[in-house]
Amino acid sequence: MLGSRQGYPVPVDDTSPEFAQAAAEDGIVLGHQSFDWLSEQGHFGLERVAMERRDPALREPVTAAVEVLSAIYSRLKGDRAVLQSARSNLLLAVDLVHEPTGTLIEVDEAVHFTSDRLAALDLYPPNVAVGFDLNQYKELCRACSAKTDGFARGLPAKGFGFGGVQRERAYHDALRDLATPAMGHPRLVRIVALDSDGAAAYRRHRDALLTLLAP
Repeated sequence: MLGSRQGYPVPVDDTSPEFAQAAAEDGIVLGHQSFDWLSEQGHFGLERVAMERRDPALREPVTAAVEVLSAIYSRLKGDRAVLQSARSNLLLAVDLVHEPTGTLIEVDEAVHFTSDRLAALDLYPPNVAVGFDLNQYKELCRACSAKTDGFARGLPAKGFGFGGVQRERAYHDALRDLATPAMGHPRLVRIVALDSDGAAAYRRHRDALLTLLAP
């Protein structure tokens, strides 16, 4: 079911099930999974979980990711004290996971392309490991932001205050992008679905996904 706001469909229901169904027809099984390093505590939770694992291989990539995420959180005017005191057992959702390869997939509707998201993307380092075209995402943010920045403007978001929903979304998207490879997973894959049509989005990305997720 879709609502409408300023010319863009606003998703009321998640479009990822349609994407997963279309993928299943090609033999790609996509499920759901939660991760202890992806929680309401953001980069503080990421750093804590990595330290608890005592894996030397995680030290450098997680430290680098936390540094960038801290800068993004500050740029988006998040309250660090609120983030530090957030619940470690409240895990953030991931749209889809391809378990055989450990690949995380996010299906991004129009509301993900905002000036806040652009501000976060501008802080990604040049050699960042992401499974999408960074420049394309920046251009889409510029193109869509005039219509999408106002979404949920009057709603509160933890750590970002009233009107902070889009800033929270931008931070959480950055958290997923940067924490995923830092914790040893393949680069997180993002799928553009401006029309909120998951099946159509799958068809547009089908060939690339079949190659990426091949055993």
